[in-house]
Amino acid sequence: MSENARVSVVTGGALGIGGAISRRLAAGGDLVILNDIDADAAARTSAGIEAAGGRCVTVIGDIVEDETVERVVAAVPGRVDVLVNNVGDFRPAAPSFQDSTPDQWQRLYELNLLHVFKLTHALLPMMIEQRSGSIVNNSTVEAFRGIPGHPVYSAFNAGVSAFTRSLAVAVGRHGVRVNAIAPDLANTEQTPVEWMRRGYDEGLEHTWVPLARFGEPDDYAAVVGFLASDDARFVTGHTIPVDGGTLAASGWFVRADDQGWTNRPHRA
Repeated sequence: MSENARVSVVTGGALGIGGAISRRLAAGGDLVILNDIDADAAARTSAGIEAAGGRCVTVIGDIVEDETVERVVAAVPGRVDVLVNNVGDFRPAAPSFQDSTPDQWQRLYELNLLHVFKLTHALLPMMIEQRSGSIVNNSTVEAFRGIPGHPVYSAFNAGVSAFTRSLAVAVGRHGVRVNAIAPDLANTEQTPVEWMRRGYDEGLEHTWVPLARFGEPDDYAAVVGFLASDDARFVTGHTIPVDGGTLAASGWFVRADDQGWTNRPHRA
């Protein structure tokens, strides 16, 4: 490995936004430590990175588990320059908060917030010792607006953004920057375009996404790449919405048929 090459850790780095982040960082010359729970997907992404001339080490396992965190740390070759805490999910979901269970809350906590604490806590001392590093967390626009179907998910992601701000203040003097992105409407394996439309007419995206399209994984990865780079050397403590303008424009409304809530307009 080149003496000047960066080492980047990406959790959930095989598919969707995480996969795009892994590929972008590797294309820039980073050694990518790719963690994912899906071994087959991780192998495919790693093979693609290497076929393109990049370098990738995979660590398979659920990042909420201490043993997986330990193996990710063990895979780091003496330094870590970038940590992308990408894992997050709105599942397990319930029809309403009153129908949800403490077990579901616990899993949502682990998936959206606890693992951010765990891996950051494990790798931050290395960054402080080397007096440099960039941490990029994955929050959501739902941390900044109401999402009536997923209030627990929203709460934990608000925690991600609050953690981002506070940690940035604490560690900036050590040369470590901490930022986050807040995605919306990502066309990924988990949330494909067909699922997001769910019966709404193609061609009406402009009525609810100001940029008139859904986000593609590299739209998000590009912002992560910027935040991780020296171009963002004076940027810390911020959560950047990457949402095509939906946070600026949207609100939630009760459906006209009273069958739940929507943030998508109906054709007149």
